[in-house]
Amino acid sequence: MNTTTNYQLPETGFLRIWQIVGNKKTSTPALIPISRTSFLNGVKSGKYPKPVKLGERTTAWRVEDIRDLITSINQA
Repeated sequence: MNTTTNYQLPETGFLRIWQIVGNKKTSTPALIPISRTSFLNGVKSGKYPKPVKLGERTTAWRVEDIRDLITSINQA
C-alpha cells in the first residue's frame, strides 16, 4: 500500500479519523487509503496506533503516531 502525502502534516497536534482516511463529501484526501472500518479494525487489533480521547465524543490520533505509521507503510 503506497500512501501519498501531498498534504503537509503539522509538527505536533492531533488528527481526526476523517483527516486520516479522507472524506469524499468534503473532498478531504486520504493520508492512508483504506476505509474507515478497516482503519478502526486495525486500531482494535493493534496494527495501527491507539487514539486519544480529547472529550466525551471526540477521539483523535497524535500526528507523530500517524507520521510514523505512514513512514512504516511506505517502507514495507
